[in-house]
Parts: sequence; C-alpha cells; structure tokens
Amino acid sequence: MAPLFDYKAYDRGGKIQKGTIEAETQKAARLKLKKQDLIVTQIQEQDPTKQRSSKDIPFLGGRIGVKDISLMTRQLASLVKANIPLVESLSALVEQTESPKLKGILSQVRQDVNEGSSLAKALRQHPKAFDNIFINMVEAGETSGTLSLVLMRLADFKEAQLRLRNKVISGMTYPALMMAVAVLLLIIIFTFVIPKLTKIFESMNKPVPLTTEVLIFISGTLTEYWYLILTGTLVLFWLFKKRIATPEGRLKWDRFKLKVAIFGPLIRMVAVTRFASTMSTLLGSGVPIITSMNIARNIVDNTVLAKAIEAARENITEGQSIAEPLRRSGEFPPLVIHMIAIGEKTGELPQMLQNVAHTYEEQVNARVESMTALLEPIMIVGMGGVVGFIVMSIFVPLLEISNIN
Repeated sequence: MAPLFDYKAYDRGGKIQKGTIEAETQKAARLKLKKQDLIVTQIQEQDPTKQRSSKDIPFLGGRIGVKDISLMTRQLASLVKANIPLVESLSALVEQTESPKLKGILSQVRQDVNEGSSLAKALRQHPKAFDNIFINMVEAGETSGTLSLVLMRLADFKEAQLRLRNKVISGMTYPALMMAVAVLLLIIIFTFVIPKLTKIFESMNKPVPLTTEVLIFISGTLTEYWYLILTGTLVLFWLFKKRIATPEGRLKWDRFKLKVAIFGPLIRMVAVTRFASTMSTLLGSGVPIITSMNIARNIVDNTVLAKAIEAARENITEGQSIAEPLRRSGEFPPLVIHMIAIGEKTGELPQMLQNVAHTYEEQVNARVESMTALLEPIMIVGMGGVVGFIVMSIFVPLLEISNIN
C-alpha cells in the first residue's frame, strides 16, 4: 500500500479542505490534489509507526468491520440521493470516516473516480473492504441510474448480515464461556487436588471403590502424560484442518454439520437466510441472475448447499427453473422451494426471496434463544453430575476410613 499523506487545502470556493490521500511521493500527492482543483497549503506523510494505533492491532479494530462499511454506504446513499456529485460525496466520507484504513481506501477511490473511473471499478481495487456483492450491486446501480437506491439496499443488507451474525454469536457466547470455565476447573481438580488426596489413600493402604480408582487413573494420566495428550490433540487438530482443506474432506465435514443434532438445523437456517437475502438484494438491484447465483453460492459457506445452488444455476443457463434442482437436492426446506417456485411464476422472485429471508431470520432468532435456554440447564445438570461423581469418589472412601479408625 502506498504511503498516506495528510493535507490541508483550499477549494475553488475558498473553503478549507482537510483529508488523507494515498500516493507514492509527496509530489505525486500534490499533483493528485491539484487535479481535484485544490490549492495545497500543508501536506505531510503520516508516520507509519503512529498509523499503527490500537485500531490496527489484531482483535482491536484493525479490520474494517461490517458496521463501518454499512454506515459509510448509508451516508454515501444519502449524499448521492441529494444530487451531490460523486467526487464531493466521497470527499465528505473521507472527512467523516473514523477508521484510518477505510479513510485511506476512500481517498484512493475518490482519486480514481476523479480520474474518470467508475465507482464499481474503483471499489474493485480494494477486495478486502468491498466484497463481490457490494461491487456487483454498485455496478448494476451505476448502469441503471439507481445508485442511491442500490446503496440504500446495500446498507440494509449489510446491517441485516450484522444483526444475524451478532445474534448467533451472542447466543453461543454464554454457553461456550460456561463450558470453558467448567473444563478449566476440572483440569485444576484432576491435576492439583486429586493427586494430593491420592497420596492419602495410598498411605492408609486401604481398598477404595471402583469409582475412586477410575478417578485416580484419570488424574494420574493427566499429570504424567499431559504433554503427550496436548501433542496428540494438536496433531489431530492439524490433521483435521488439513483434511477439511481438501474438496472431499470439506464436503463430508459440511454434510456432517448439517446433520448433527441441535446445531445442524441452525446451520442450515443461517445458510438459507444468507442465500435468500443475498439473492433478493442482488436481483432487486438489477444484477443478472447468473451473476447473483454465483455470488450466493459462495455466501452460504457450505459446499453441500453450494453444489445445489450450482445445479440450479446450470438449470437457468438451459432456460429451466431454479426451484426444481433445489428440490431434487433435498437440502433446501420445502417452504423455500415453494416460495421460489411462486416467485418464478409470478415474476416476483426478489420479493419472495426477501420474504424467505425475513421468515428464516426470525426462525434463527427463535432457535438461538431456545437453544440458549435449553443449553444452560443441560450444562448445569451435566456439571452437577460430574461434581457429584468426584465428591462421591473422594469423600465416601474418606468417610469410610475415618469410621474404621
């Protein structure tokens, strides 16, 4: 990435303009600003060491988030709808954007547009910030002259994606945290507490119940062979990652995820929601159906469902229906197939897909809430059973020994 330069300049109206521009040298930066009819008064290269603030540190906001892109898209849509020229709209976004990375990208996009590039072509130079959905929709909006409407739909789409992801993450965070704490406590008990009690049993030279022997065996294995267990776990994880990196392995893993109890239906619902909302947004914005299917195929993040979508795309190229190959695959719920078939017959496919997306988004919310409510008591009962087993295995023999004495 080329260096970034902070500048202060005056426009034709005498107003002060401040911003950031990307260029190879300061001279090149001045030349770019001159082409934008700006009179530069101050320009200075940003210090790379200072650029790496907390926002650029991994896990502390270095990545450009969906929320930043969504807000930027909605602001751009409002500016374009108000008939403000695109270059001026982008200049306003550069000033308003708080993310340093997004500010630099928008500055470059503005420069490319000012030099005669289309907005879609300028955005395509930054694939890490703008995905295929974003670029194709912007291109369709520019072609059809409905850019502001398309940008509004894009903002709604990004916000819906963010809501869905946050709902799933927030619903799974508490059970995952409880599980992690429970595992940590069990490791502490088995590696530090039980070995000390084992010495007491050994010193008394008395027979102990079978459950106590099992507990002592588990504790001894963990304390003596922990490095082998850790190494074996890491090796198995590496082999698993290597396996699912292959097409065949990924297909089997994705098929397993769809069939696993409790979580399988939720994974399928999330994938269907992504497919329906993506297709609805793209088709409603004028993106060709073949291109829309190609993008939706990658969005579902499941090779089993992606193969079904690919079959439907091939059906379209032959002038046939979308719904039939999806029905044959057996991977999409009957309601989805029915709604798509109606949409194809009535010519209202984008609206029908939008209805599907809303329906399944509500189902995902309800499923996550019910799963969270169900997992908590199950985990409490499970932990109670484990703790009860440990207590019985340790304190019962201790009591028996004390009674004998």
